[in-house]
Amino acid sequence: MITGIKRLASKFIRDKNNNIVIWQSPNLPLFGWFIFMIMAYLAPSEFFKTGFTDLSRTFLFVWSYLEIAQGSSYFRRLVGVIIMLVILVGIFS
Repeated sequence: MITGIKRLASKFIRDKNNNIVIWQSPNLPLFGWFIFMIMAYLAPSEFFKTGFTDLSRTFLFVWSYLEIAQGSSYFRRLVGVIIMLVILVGIFS
């Protein structure tokens, strides 16, 4: 029982090469999300602010989808699911 829990916990944060993968350098969708969030914050009008916010949300949604589909560990896939759910709840509520 304990061995199974340890194996699951290890598999949760390790990739197929047995490396611990919790944090990686940002990839393009996260970079796009960050840039468009800054642009939304600095936007001179509500029109541009809304557009930049929508673009940033789209980049973050793409990132979460990629993490769910191709995440290197169960932890990263779980983070992708959580972020996608937060985005969807924000859109539809």
